[in-house]
Amino acid sequence: MTEHASSSKPTHPREKSTADPPVLELALTPRLVVTDLDGSLLDHDNYDFSPARATLARLRVLGVPVIPVTSKTRAELIALRQALDLTATPFVAENGAVIGLPPGWCHPSLDRPGTARDSLVIKHTGVDSRFIRARLNVWRERLGVRFTRMGEMSVEELMALTGLDEPRALAARQREGSEPLVWEDNDIALDAFRLALESDGLTLTQGGRFYHVMGASSNKGSAVEWLVKRFSALRGSRPLTLGLGDGPNDIAMLEAVDQAVVIKGRHDLAVEPQSAALYRTDAFGPAGWVEGLTHWWGGQDERPSLDTDTL
Repeated sequence: MTEHASSSKPTHPREKSTADPPVLELALTPRLVVTDLDGSLLDHDNYDFSPARATLARLRVLGVPVIPVTSKTRAELIALRQALDLTATPFVAENGAVIGLPPGWCHPSLDRPGTARDSLVIKHTGVDSRFIRARLNVWRERLGVRFTRMGEMSVEELMALTGLDEPRALAARQREGSEPLVWEDNDIALDAFRLALESDGLTLTQGGRFYHVMGASSNKGSAVEWLVKRFSALRGSRPLTLGLGDGPNDIAMLEAVDQAVVIKGRHDLAVEPQSAALYRTDAFGPAGWVEGLTHWWGGQDERPSLDTDTL
């Protein structure tokens, strides 16, 4: 059964959605998974993804690309993509400000040969992080609001806040098109701050630990839409898309896909995407990731089931 955004009652993991295409259409349609990392594919506290390891392997066997769409930086994703065995698929970093394309996703007429590590082609969708930091400093002084930018934190403070080790904390500070911050003021001040940023062409979005400031044209949803168009141009058909996320900064991504999963979060933030095909999990983190993916795709077509007990 399909859950509309106005409903707070989750659908049953084994019920089919009335929005589902016919079985034959599903069997012939290519598929694409876009997923948040922290709190979704990765555990919120320890960044473990072992509950999803078997399902990730199954998706590789089926030829279904899994694309990380995250607030993490490109530097952070170097090791993570290797650990997750996702080096052949694109990624979206810094909430949509950075898109990385591996060779198999590059168009010979549209992309210059990759010059980044792993021959990636890197696309920047918004403004430079130096501009963002400068404007944040200006508005903090003008408005008299209180916040701390990630770039102002010591490595030790960032490690304590996020649970990252030192190399990963250093990688998290290598921002290209966004700046995370910890808000330390009230909601009225937050509204004034948000409006001030909008006058600079910037936007503020809330994640699990930080608020993120980036260019107004950069978000997870627009990056996913761009990647779906690229996939369609290269493959000759539009894929059935599934998105999974747990935070407010995932809403645009979840509204850009055909089927959406809101993973139960380790927070009390509202995540209300306007989606006609929405499922909310009972489990947290990577266990919820598997639950949501199995709800939509497990055993619904003639391909092998995505249930982990069949792997």
